[in-house]
Amino acid sequence: MNFRRLQKIVMILTCILLIAGCTSPVQNKKEEKRTVKIMYWDENNFNQEYGDMFSMKFPNTDVEIVSTDRLYEREEGVEFDYDKALAKFIDKEQPDVLLVGSAGFEKLAADGKLAELQPLIDRDKYDMTTYSQGVLESIKELGEGKLFALSSKFTIDGIIYNADLFKKYAVEPPHDGMTWQEILELARRFPTDGTEKERIYGYGSQYGNDLSELASMIASEQGLKFYDGKTKKITLNTDAWKKVYKMAADAIASKAVYTVTGNSSQSGSMEEYYASQPFLMGRMAMTVGGSNILEYIKQSSTYVKDYKSFEIGVAAGPVDPSDPTTTNNANINELFAIRAGSPNLDEAWEFIKFVNGEEFAKIKSRTLNNGLSTREGITKEYKGISLEAFYKLKPKFSLVYDNELASIPSSFYKKYQPIKEREIKLLEENKKTVDEALNTIQTEAQAALDQAFKDEEAEKAQKDKK
Repeated sequence: MNFRRLQKIVMILTCILLIAGCTSPVQNKKEEKRTVKIMYWDENNFNQEYGDMFSMKFPNTDVEIVSTDRLYEREEGVEFDYDKALAKFIDKEQPDVLLVGSAGFEKLAADGKLAELQPLIDRDKYDMTTYSQGVLESIKELGEGKLFALSSKFTIDGIIYNADLFKKYAVEPPHDGMTWQEILELARRFPTDGTEKERIYGYGSQYGNDLSELASMIASEQGLKFYDGKTKKITLNTDAWKKVYKMAADAIASKAVYTVTGNSSQSGSMEEYYASQPFLMGRMAMTVGGSNILEYIKQSSTYVKDYKSFEIGVAAGPVDPSDPTTTNNANINELFAIRAGSPNLDEAWEFIKFVNGEEFAKIKSRTLNNGLSTREGITKEYKGISLEAFYKLKPKFSLVYDNELASIPSSFYKKYQPIKEREIKLLEENKKTVDEALNTIQTEAQAALDQAFKDEEAEKAQKDKK
């Protein structure tokens, strides 16, 4: 072997050793087992929904679930404060990824407990172009303009209708942006004759509407609340609530709305259950609900013998007439955020990136039971039914009100429900006007609420003495 050849071999070996020396720490880092601690309500459910897929994609990252079961435990005689309970839980368990949902998010963000995600998105050039801009804007609004969390799914109501019935009775089908008033007026254009098991209904919900339920749905879209957490006052005795109850009462009286009568138990076979649903069986022109109803429609053909399919349409709505581009009938139950100061920031962000990415969305889009993907365009239709309408309105997520409701003593509802049911029944029987019924509910419910708070304070004082 001559000198030149030997010199070349030495140079090659030197380069190989240098490259190995440079890449070894990176490789070792990739091979290192990392751990990310995630706050979630149930480990088995987490694995089914997120964990199994994440572990397949990132086998070197171990996931430790911190269950939130204990978070909701209430000491007897002590008013439950969700914000304090959540903060205490987080300080004790120190999770890297926080599951935040119907309460607590805004305070955590305001108190600096959450890490901003936008810098991480910018750093990694994480593609957000297909992420629903309406959902993204609403999440930012909860964080006062800053992005502290992301969610892979959300639920939103639409006007789902039987296009065949509209054609049969020569009625113009629903359009995007309809109000409840317009929907109920449209329902009245369908016939109301025939037996209960055979007749057509203009409108109804999956389980059947009673007056109180219908009024609650209408009020929800208008953002009306029956309780003010700041003043601890019942707020039913207002012109807005009276208008809502009048609308619902008139709709029920018209017989255009499907109501459940007698035993509404859901016992029995799957075939009996699906066969008992007028909309699924093609006997209801319209319903309002989420994309999961489309799943139920397809399941009906599996369980019901001689099932007759029908053409399905979806329109965006209902909307509040004062704000027709948004909807209050939307929810986002599982927002994932990163705890500020987490030592495992990159691992936590890797999880959030994955479950909010397009790859994850494509796999989860096979079913609608858990809601719609926040990634638009991944699935434009479900078994031939367009999903476009569900993305047309900007969803408004209000997490504060749920927290206010959580502060109400549970003993209140035991007195409130009988009061409400009694007065609504008198209203349905035309024995009371809307004004009279709501005035009575307001007065008696407020008295019951005041007493519930007094009892809670007394129990707390008694406990402090011991």
